[in-house]
Amino acid sequence: MAQRNWSDGEIHAIVDDYFDMLRHELAGQPYNKSEHRQTLKKTIDRSDGSIERKHMNISAVMAILGLPYIKGYQPYKHYQRALFEAVETRLIRNRELYSSLTGEDIVPQSPSGEPLSESSLEFDEAPPSREIPEQNVSGEIRRIIRRFEPPAERDARNRKLGKAGEEFVFETEKRRLYDIGRKDLSARVCWVSRDKGDGYGYDILSFTGVGNQAERERWLEIKTTTGPKTTPFFITRNELSVSGEHPDYFRLIRLYDFRRQTRAYCLKPPLKNHVQLSPTIYRATPKGVC
Repeated sequence: MAQRNWSDGEIHAIVDDYFDMLRHELAGQPYNKSEHRQTLKKTIDRSDGSIERKHMNISAVMAILGLPYIKGYQPYKHYQRALFEAVETRLIRNRELYSSLTGEDIVPQSPSGEPLSESSLEFDEAPPSREIPEQNVSGEIRRIIRRFEPPAERDARNRKLGKAGEEFVFETEKRRLYDIGRKDLSARVCWVSRDKGDGYGYDILSFTGVGNQAERERWLEIKTTTGPKTTPFFITRNELSVSGEHPDYFRLIRLYDFRRQTRAYCLKPPLKNHVQLSPTIYRATPKGVC
């Protein structure tokens, strides 16, 4: 038997339910997915599996937009225009929600309520694959996506989020070195972009190694997002140049899921081995002008 298409009313109901759960999750508040599903079934005549898959579809939409999604509903890439439109409507209607998701109102805290600078930074074993999440998206859906600010531009514009990420790594590095008995090096960790300027091509000067081997400088460039690990980010020409000229010193630290328990992965030069570099802006000079 062919499956019934979801009506607009059903789609908007499940999107509202999804964002209600996500709001609780980001705030570190407990909620019960089964209870939400049973409540939803009072207005939507769908099976548990159908509702769960639709929640996973919404997570896929959120991942493409570079926004946080419910951890228990991993993205299931069956994209539908009506679902994108419903998510778009919900976010446009509630600017406060969108600001919260993108980190425009970021107040760095872990789920336990402790400042992020007091939490340990957990690194993934490897960076994400090169897979582009929206690679099978139709032209109609792409037009909806373009109505949102591109995630890389959004995060780069959000200076408050960027500063919070840099502060997080700055404090984490100072504590790491202090904890391994290198108080001398801990005191020398420098927040370069704040104290010396943005022209160095990296944000934090720290040190690598452990014990008496913790002597070599490590230049850390920090990229922060509230979205998932696949969220794209900008790399400046200067950062790319510094990474190529000093591969033994330079490391790019990608912080993601910054509204919850921050995670990270580390990229070692050459950066082109780990990320697909695409030109996004061109210098335009009127003809006849040098």
